Amino acid sequence: MNLRLFGEVFVTLFVIMDPPGTIPIFLALTGGMAARGRNRAAWQAVAVAFGVIVAFAIAGEQILRYLGIDLPALQGAGGLLLLLVALELLTGKTDAPAEQTTSNVALVPLGTPLLAGPGAIVATILFVRRADSAADYLAIAAAILAIHLVLYAFMRFSSGIVRVLRPGGIEVVTRIAGLLLAAIAVQLVADSIASFVRQYGAG
Repeated sequence: MNLRLFGEVFVTLFVIMDPPGTIPIFLALTGGMAARGRNRAAWQAVAVAFGVIVAFAIAGEQILRYLGIDLPALQGAGGLLLLLVALELLTGKTDAPAEQTTSNVALVPLGTPLLAGPGAIVATILFVRRADSAADYLAIAAAILAIHLVLYAFMRFSSGIVRVLRPGGIEVVTRIAGLLLAAIAVQLVADSIASFVRQYGAG
């Protein structure tokens, strides 16, 4: 298994999906539930997010080929999209609507779009596009599984984590995650521009 790629995928998805940042929203949406219901909501949300990410990891290449989208264009669009997410993290803006259109908050908005949002989907497709060996695919699959296990652990034990970090600590972690995500977004845009220059500059 490609450990370097595993680390890159895991860190990128960790920053995008932001397990510490999901805790306040998770507690807000499940605060009225009993402990058993809150635990069930945690694994259901993670299961939904995992299914969405895996579906795009498997079918993302076919979708791009059907739409005729080149990797540089996807990188640029993904970079801009991730930058918007990073700005929301840095400025403290969150999507936590008070009214839900479904009785099961584990499906919407926890599973999607909070966990399996557009940023994570785009990043997953990009990593799959880069893979060129069985070791690479194994590393991506292992990283996707690992980040969802981490997400479940954060939500499952969210009450204890809040007591340790306190709101101020969670806010600091969220801001750092936003900064790292902004750097990743800028790198994606830079790689996209460089690819366009190489592809069309020679002609």
